[in-house]
Amino acid sequence: MRFIGALIVWIIIGIIAYFVVAFTGAYQVGADVPHWGVTKQAIGFLREHTVDKRAADITPPNLDDPALVKLGAEHYSKMCVACHLAPGLDHSDLREGLYPTPPNLTRFAPNPAEAFWIIKHGLKMTAMPAWGKSHGDHEIWAMVAYLQKQPKMSAAEFHALTANAAGMEGQESAPSSAASAPMPPATVVAPPSASSTH
Repeated sequence: MRFIGALIVWIIIGIIAYFVVAFTGAYQVGADVPHWGVTKQAIGFLREHTVDKRAADITPPNLDDPALVKLGAEHYSKMCVACHLAPGLDHSDLREGLYPTPPNLTRFAPNPAEAFWIIKHGLKMTAMPAWGKSHGDHEIWAMVAYLQKQPKMSAAEFHALTANAAGMEGQESAPSSAASAPMPPATVVAPPSASSTH
């Protein structure tokens, strides 16, 4: 009984503290100011364990199909480069302004099941959109297939794969060189939510 009473007291204290912080503006919600350490740890713990659980039952298809990899590269060049970079590109203005900073996907190949879930559903408290609202599972798996190859890919190989990306319906033209970052669709440009400070 004492435990329940103490728990109720701490919940009340937590609620009061939340409103004090909210009304005084003590917590910086600007994306140019990092999270408090405890906030960063709490959000990271929640995100990682939630993605692990949600992706546990997802079985990837064959990701070595060259046609699937090419399709994924074309979609990636339109939707992802400005945030996650590409072979031969190590900077973008959009990426500089995001917090938390999106992972540089040229440096590692993400877990396929987790990557599929994240691309499809997006991530709250980051600028990662839910591409499943506008893309089918086949296109999303194509992007996952491409991501498995990207870390070992040269800029020339990337541009060879994305040479026809300009013809993709509803997409913008492909970058002309590795040094230029294409502007993504408006959904990517949206800043992190007010509860974030990736």
